[in-house]
Amino acid sequence: MPNELPVDPDRLRREFPELSDADVDAYITVTRRILDAGVKDRARVTREVVEGGRKARERGKAGASLSPEDTLSSHYLDAVEKMQRSTSRPR
Repeated sequence: MPNELPVDPDRLRREFPELSDADVDAYITVTRRILDAGVKDRARVTREVVEGGRKARERGKAGASLSPEDTLSSHYLDAVEKMQRSTSRPR
């Protein structure tokens, strides 16, 4: 099924309560974009979004206004980092 997400957003919200609505929305949008890119281009698209998110953060810290794409990339990066932090903690 096209655009099927690997993890249900409701499950993400339960497992990672620190995710904001904007983080989850960005996860959904960007993950669909990555999946739609096809197997050959997924890694490139992922790298571009992550790098865009890092650059957007720096521009935001410098006081620059962010485009919708910058904001999306930044929230996606936030979501990924929050999920990684949560799963990398010792149990």
